[in-house]
Amino acid sequence: MVKIAVIPGDGIGKEVMTEALKVLAQLQRDDPSLQIDTTIFPWSSDYYVQHGFMMPQDALATLRNYDAILFGAIGDARVPDDVTVWEFIMPIRKQFQQYVNFRPVKSLQGIVSPLAKNMDIDFVIFRENTEGEYSNSGGHIYQNQPQEMAIQNTIMTRLGIEKIVQAACNYANQYGKSKITSATKSNAIIHSMKFWDEHTKQIVARTAPTLTLESIYIDALVAYFVERPQDFEVIVASNLFGDILSDLGSAIVGGLGLSPSANINPEKEYPSMFEPVHGSAPDIAGKGIANPIAQIWSLALLLGHIGRPDAEKRVVWAIEAVLQAGAVKTADIGGEASTSQMGDAICQALANSK
Repeated sequence: MVKIAVIPGDGIGKEVMTEALKVLAQLQRDDPSLQIDTTIFPWSSDYYVQHGFMMPQDALATLRNYDAILFGAIGDARVPDDVTVWEFIMPIRKQFQQYVNFRPVKSLQGIVSPLAKNMDIDFVIFRENTEGEYSNSGGHIYQNQPQEMAIQNTIMTRLGIEKIVQAACNYANQYGKSKITSATKSNAIIHSMKFWDEHTKQIVARTAPTLTLESIYIDALVAYFVERPQDFEVIVASNLFGDILSDLGSAIVGGLGLSPSANINPEKEYPSMFEPVHGSAPDIAGKGIANPIAQIWSLALLLGHIGRPDAEKRVVWAIEAVLQAGAVKTADIGGEASTSQMGDAICQALANSK
């Protein structure tokens, strides 16, 4: 029995999570061998307002007993964003050594995007997820004085770079890719990014000599994402660069409502966490119009991670089948369907494909 911790979170996170769990239930009805037990945890901004912290002190110890985490979204005007991030998301990612943030960027049948028109876009981004620019190292002094100063340090370690590049190489070799693209800015950020370039080059040459490595400055790379996204296969990037590229990639193929992500501990020593790219979207929360596809696709990534690639493929196929049919689409992709109607349609597609 696989044990999954479910954290719906805030805003539309709760709404889209309901649909993902409906899809999981449909999969289990279709295939009794898919033995998954879910436990829902109410940790969220509501929890913070009631208790003064985002999750209990023993939350990580509790989550450690699960095989994976399915996460919704977090963010609420009542709680500062740095609290929701640094007291919730970051402790999970860092303590569970989820150093790979994996984000597929794929043009889906049935979705028309101005940038992806007539293009076959299918690449993945490997974002370093536990250090880099998102490091809690620095300080703020002389507040409200003329000499006021803030310092934010970027932390890059040889081990951190090698682990994320190795993960990207492993993926490229497994899926028959020919090229890895590294996002850099070593012409201006001369210490950390030159260090990144040096070790990226070494690890690719040592472990994946058949792969072509191209290093592209981040400002040029974002332009190439728009001009020729079909040329990319596997992209590896630091925490900040990978974050920016991932959201741009989502926009290229239709928007954040379609885009999943995975925070992975490849060694499976700790649970990995799967979540949509989008946030809690308080402006539409409670209206029943959020697109659940990103959450459902994140569930699919989770299924692949726990050793059920067959179930992962079925879910992605069902998503594309519904989109291609065109009768059910949420507002963000040009339709009028509700969140639950989209979830129901994907469940029905799964049931019809048995």
